[in-house]
Amino acid sequence: MTQTINQRIAQQIGAREAQVVAAVQLLDQGATVPFIARYRKEVTDGLDDTQLRGLEERLRYLRELEERRTAILNSVAEQDKLTPALKQDLLAADSKTRLEDLYLPYKPKRRTRAQIAREAGLAPLALGLLQTPGQTPKFAAAAFVDPEKGVADAVAALDGARQILMEHFAEDAGLLGALRDYLWRNAWVQSRGVDGQEAAGAKFADYADYREALRQIPSHRALALFRGRNAGVLRLNLTMDAEEATPSASVCESMVARRFGVADQGRAADGWLRETVRLAWRVKLFTHLETALLGALRENAEVEAIQVFARNLHDLLLAAPAGHKTVIGLDPGLRTGVKTAVVDATGKLLDTAAIYPHAPRNDWDGAIAVLARLAQSHHAALISIGNGTASRETERLAADLMRRHPELNLQKIVVSEAGASVYSASQLAADEFPALDVSLRGAVSIARRLQDPLAELVKIDPKAIGVGQYQHDVSQIELARALDAVVEDCVNAVGVDLNTASEPLLTRVSGVTRSLAKKIVEFRNQHGAFRDRQQLRKIPRLGDKAFEQAAGFLRIANGDNPLDASGVHPEAYPVVQRILGRAGREIKQLIGDAFRLRALDPRHFTDETFGVPTVSDILQELEKPGRDPRPQFKTAVFREGVETLKDLQPGMTLEGVVTNVTNFGAFVDVGVHQDGLVHISALANTFVKDPRAVVKAGDVVTVTVVDVDEKRRRIALTMRRGDQPAAPKQDKPPRGKPRQSPSAKQSPDGAMAAAFAKLRKG
Repeated sequence: MTQTINQRIAQQIGAREAQVVAAVQLLDQGATVPFIARYRKEVTDGLDDTQLRGLEERLRYLRELEERRTAILNSVAEQDKLTPALKQDLLAADSKTRLEDLYLPYKPKRRTRAQIAREAGLAPLALGLLQTPGQTPKFAAAAFVDPEKGVADAVAALDGARQILMEHFAEDAGLLGALRDYLWRNAWVQSRGVDGQEAAGAKFADYADYREALRQIPSHRALALFRGRNAGVLRLNLTMDAEEATPSASVCESMVARRFGVADQGRAADGWLRETVRLAWRVKLFTHLETALLGALRENAEVEAIQVFARNLHDLLLAAPAGHKTVIGLDPGLRTGVKTAVVDATGKLLDTAAIYPHAPRNDWDGAIAVLARLAQSHHAALISIGNGTASRETERLAADLMRRHPELNLQKIVVSEAGASVYSASQLAADEFPALDVSLRGAVSIARRLQDPLAELVKIDPKAIGVGQYQHDVSQIELARALDAVVEDCVNAVGVDLNTASEPLLTRVSGVTRSLAKKIVEFRNQHGAFRDRQQLRKIPRLGDKAFEQAAGFLRIANGDNPLDASGVHPEAYPVVQRILGRAGREIKQLIGDAFRLRALDPRHFTDETFGVPTVSDILQELEKPGRDPRPQFKTAVFREGVETLKDLQPGMTLEGVVTNVTNFGAFVDVGVHQDGLVHISALANTFVKDPRAVVKAGDVVTVTVVDVDEKRRRIALTMRRGDQPAAPKQDKPPRGKPRQSPSAKQSPDGAMAAAFAKLRKG
């Protein structure tokens, strides 16, 4: 069975079976995905981190499938019902759904009406009528009347026989699979508002009379529907068209009838059997399949939503760092004042203050005097402003400071403060700043996330960063697993400075557990800065395996060995010695010498352990040791005078920062305390299938305002050239008209739908 798992995974991730076998062995031995992708390329023949993450996820699913298969085989065998044919079907099942379909007739359940009928001896009557429809049902049933068994008359006998056949039809795995496939291709999801809940369901008004093809509903709309149902303001069901209450009864009932040979040939039992088929479909099969298909829709929507969150988190974590500069962090507020913190180039807190430039105190000049003093005394270069309440007013304050004191050479940047309050109240912040007010800790976080977003955001639960869609509606276990994988990949892609990294950052390094991270920090505090990677071996409980997994990702700047500042793993240092011998240079002379390094042939330095891929990576590291994969730092400039929704006018061209990317478009912060939406159709003048192909979180973009809905606080933006602002809104079509297409033009994406429709026509 393990061999089968490897073959399936190889096919799904586009790799050879031998590559999968090697990767699975490494994972089972405790290796992490970043370590395998970076330092075991020869073993896996070059599987990248994306393939390895897919492999890891699929391996988990298939192993769970095997565990469930074993449990089902044992359960059926204990019932003494495991026939060779059933065993073969169970062993061949390639999904959990198929496995559960096969198990359904044998699954322990509460005593059903069909079971009671079997106990009364009515199974021969049921099978006899199905196999010999020429019998007259009432005459055949008369022989099974037995008041002592609860069968009072022929009518009761026929009812019991019907229950047996209905359960038999509903538990046929082949039929279930065929009906499920048919409905997935042809059924529609219909939602209607719950009477009396109109006020509570106002935000779901677009879904109060809505239909869309089941297989075409995008994840964000599916999750909105389920949220409305969970809130008790929407009812969901499957349908084929506007008239039928259940999907394609005639087609589906015909499929049931064909499966069991029920046909209208004028025989005595044909009518009774057709009614049994009808009831089996409506009472048993449809109810079961509707629940299963809506469950599958939700599961698929959750998977997609988690992927969207993960991609956005990846982009946010790998946003450009401002670098090692002294920063003043401003956590804006009105009545409570603007909390201010100054951190040095390494993120160490230097000074704090609280200023009150806004109402009710309006101490504008006093606030500028405090900021100027802090900037001058600590040689600050940047001002980091949180984008929450009063951020635009505080940005004006910073601009006025820069106008009055040009000699300070300050630069202001507005950053996302998502999660800053979570960090402020965390035990981590309390341990780091025990005497500091909670509100001032937030200002520290805002300053640090400008210096290095990755290093600061890892201190916050990824779910609190808020770059997902419907993140509270999805499986929190799966979401946490996916986001943790993203953080791990990002941290190890960048690498970590062993002498400055915080405990949370170290915890995300390959092979470093929370307890090991704590011991590393304790060792650093006791013995001073690390001078050599080999010092890690002196840390209690950091054994050979942990060293192997972590050492390449832990960097030491200005240490005893220049290689310790690079991504070259210590196990490969002998390869570097061979390179130095061939180049005739000392390590400090060769590092950064692109001309000489590019002239070397990686094949000359391979051995039985290190092949061309690893040697090529080593040469690249020597050329640019510790290279940072993140882009150059740049920032958006918000337009003066545009600070609230009321300041926005259709046709305005603004600069903004992408805060979130979903499957239906991108949200952009243009400085008015409410992100605007660039619908997928308005991202470019050409067709866009995936918004992330055009933008990602953190990008600075230029947008044009198309429409503003102040009541619902929604802003429609476009990035297409030549777009015109929306015309005045037309009256909505009468409620009750079914939506005949799942296109965005007809789908309820809020009050902006009309504007987006006009964009398409443009």
